[in-house]
Amino acid sequence: MNAAKVLDATGLACPMPIVKTKKAINDIDSGEILEVHATDQGAKSDLTAWASSGGHELVEDTEEDGVLKFWIKKG
Repeated sequence: MNAAKVLDATGLACPMPIVKTKKAINDIDSGEILEVHATDQGAKSDLTAWASSGGHELVEDTEEDGVLKFWIKKG
């Protein structure tokens, strides 16, 4: 997936992945994709809920080698 920006939030504990995601999504245009990498397992539910409540779309999420990856389309 072609992301406009990649945010590395690995090693950060809640709520920092969300805080950094909020800041990073402001740097891209509506319709563009933000790719987020996190290792905090709580990020999965947090980012899903945050994207939905903020009018963004969680396009895809995967996990490989303990790293959660999210692709969020800015609303």
